[in-house]
Amino acid sequence: MLNKVFLIGRLGADPEVRYTPDGLMVVNFNMATDEVRKDKNGEKIQRTEWHRIVTFGKLAEICANYLVKGKLVYIEGRIQSRSWKDDEGNKRSVTEIIATDMKMLDAKGQGKAPAETEPPVVPEIESLPEDDVPF
Repeated sequence: MLNKVFLIGRLGADPEVRYTPDGLMVVNFNMATDEVRKDKNGEKIQRTEWHRIVTFGKLAEICANYLVKGKLVYIEGRIQSRSWKDDEGNKRSVTEIIATDMKMLDAKGQGKAPAETEPPVVPEIESLPEDDVPF
């Protein structure tokens, strides 16, 4: 059996960081994917699907440091559904993507980490006349 998901989309908000009781970092974020198709009249219809992405450990750290709202990312992972009872006793459920890989697809410097700085410009030195050379 196979449970594998591949998504490319944009973050709907900055990632949420939390920790398990054991201290493991968990980062959640919502990601939008778009599907564009034509209806029977040839009109384009765009449908947006929202996905809840969950990351753990080192991948969570990377997501927390580099992802921001609007960032275009590739996510690879698996689908997981879970349910629980809320404080009022109502049964709740959610379907999530447990990410195993993430790639940033936007240009460099669009995340939270500082962009690479360019090397300082070194001023040009006037050339010395050849008769002033000390050797």
